[in-house]
Amino acid sequence: MKATLQIDITKIQESKIEKTDFENLTFGKTISDHMFVADFINGEWTDFRIEPYAPLALNPANATLHYGQSVFEGLKAYKNEDGEILLFRADANQKRLNESAKRLCIPEVPEELFMEGLMQLLDLDRNWIPNKPGFSLYIRPFIFATDDYLGIRPSEKYKFMIFTCPVGHYYAKPVTVKVEQKYTRAAEGGTGAAKAAGNYAGSLYPALLAQKEGYDQLIWTDSKSHQYIEESGTMNLMFMINNTLITAPTHTGTILKGITRDSVLTLAKEMGYEVEERFLTVAELQEALETGSIQEAFGTGTAATIAHISKIHVNEVDYEMPQKPVDSFSLQVLKILDDIKYGKVKDNHNWIIKL
Repeated sequence: MKATLQIDITKIQESKIEKTDFENLTFGKTISDHMFVADFINGEWTDFRIEPYAPLALNPANATLHYGQSVFEGLKAYKNEDGEILLFRADANQKRLNESAKRLCIPEVPEELFMEGLMQLLDLDRNWIPNKPGFSLYIRPFIFATDDYLGIRPSEKYKFMIFTCPVGHYYAKPVTVKVEQKYTRAAEGGTGAAKAAGNYAGSLYPALLAQKEGYDQLIWTDSKSHQYIEESGTMNLMFMINNTLITAPTHTGTILKGITRDSVLTLAKEMGYEVEERFLTVAELQEALETGSIQEAFGTGTAATIAHISKIHVNEVDYEMPQKPVDSFSLQVLKILDDIKYGKVKDNHNWIIKL
């Protein structure tokens, strides 16, 4: 991509990379050397810069701290065998960031600004991208309000930033989940479809209760009846029942339009699987678990790609999932996605952007 924006670059004096243990990476704890920053002032994005990763100085009256005007994204960069940098569906993340921003009255980030800031940051910190299977560079773009004002209104100033983290596997083993039928993640008309910071804050307490009971994640149900399955804590959910792939639709505005979700559905149809985008009821799920008609359940998301589910708790009963055969759909689609992301096969969907 030819550079068209003027981005000032200040390099770190001493890189942290030599002191980083790439064999023992905890997701989200190891941060690369630099970050991209832009400010929204007087109705326009300005002051584009890349600078050493460092803490921010915030006024105690900062609008985000009080009213939560903040949205974010998550995507990944990979390296192929030739050491080239491959970005997976970054254009989709840029569009979704703006959809989230619009819902929270945050100014949209132009595609050129998003992509060029990201590309120059990755080029500068290219050595932070692990060059081994299962590892990648997690990328966190986000926007937050920067007005120092306690009045309740949309902020007039914002900051757009991108920083990156080298990461390994998000889940080291299959996850156990509990169907949640008391607390609510999102309601129709709310912000469930936006990647808003507040969505995650509200999910922490019920998730903590489930973790104390021994479960890794929750399966969220609809806010009205708690009888329709929506998504999980950090993932969209998919169920293979009688050779049909079932996942919740996104038209209600309560479910994040997952980019990995969309990729899996595209590949499933190409592989000849029957796909149903509909709400699975809790009763249907429990019946499938009891009769053995459920073949597998898994989550999809940027961090985990495919997270296999080993146990589901429904109505006070634990159901162990069947042993996953080597030719199961989730294992097949995970391999296809990984092969595309690491440049091992031809990308027929134009999902990869190569630096």
